[in-house]
Amino acid sequence: MSIIVIFLILIGFWVSSRSDSPTTSESATTTQPTTATMTTTTWAKTGTVVTGSFADADTVKLSDNNYRMYYGIQPEVAGNNFEIYSSTSIDGKAWTKETGTRKTMTTFPDVIRLVDGRYRMYFQNAGVIKSAVSADGLTFADEPGTRIDKTNDLGLTFENVAAPTVFLQADGTVKPFYGYVMVYRGTINTPYVGEKVPNQNTQILLWATSDDGLTWTKKGMAVDSRTSLYGLADGPELFTWKDGTVKLSFWSYSGVYWSTFEDGGFSTPEKVFALAESTTMNKFPTPTPGDPTYADFNDVWYMYYGQKTGIDYAVAN
Repeated sequence: MSIIVIFLILIGFWVSSRSDSPTTSESATTTQPTTATMTTTTWAKTGTVVTGSFADADTVKLSDNNYRMYYGIQPEVAGNNFEIYSSTSIDGKAWTKETGTRKTMTTFPDVIRLVDGRYRMYFQNAGVIKSAVSADGLTFADEPGTRIDKTNDLGLTFENVAAPTVFLQADGTVKPFYGYVMVYRGTINTPYVGEKVPNQNTQILLWATSDDGLTWTKKGMAVDSRTSLYGLADGPELFTWKDGTVKLSFWSYSGVYWSTFEDGGFSTPEKVFALAESTTMNKFPTPTPGDPTYADFNDVWYMYYGQKTGIDYAVAN
């Protein structure tokens, strides 16, 4: 997963979670200020939970307080049909793969439990974001229409929108109350300006809100990676942290970053985890943890992230 992969597929120009590339508009600044490192929680790299050519993991809590993890096949696997698989766990460390596939022709799955007990999966297909529903979290039926398309009010031309993450404000505790909040990636097909970077396009993060999870109102920029992250912000994940705050997690060249969602906006991102630290001689070290997702097992927090050989995890100290 640490290798940049750009892959043209039948369902659209798709870039894997470990493989997007940065670009910037002419107005983007080339200044890269130092980003503060969050020190309240440290993460210990631990091991691998899903071995093989898989990526883009997403976790959802089940009714019995166990978790299911959804993840996709890597695009370089010969003969793949862009399948989504799933595994379950009762302790966060051992995951048992479930029989069959959840969906095909699908990338970047994000699954939430709805208030009526059903599951909805948001995903990329043909360069836009769509959705499907399921009664049991195993068999999904596509919903008609497109949830998020490539249009925007920022004057940007997106090659694709992808990697959705959705947070359902079911209890109204986060103010202002929007119902559903989505963060997603927009890919601009132009190189980053100002410094040579590994990728050849730019990814920024945008957000939108919805009353029903189907019709969305675009709100604009969530994280502009062109100002401080060398044009790369990918794999967003919205989740409620142990202190009750809603975090937006994503990865960039230097590691995993968190922002806090509050007062209808997102705070300045802070780095929380890295597998290799940047130096003046090597600003873009590898490997990089890709597409982080989280789960809480008996008050122990786990971070799952993509690597070239599968999905690894770290434990919060």
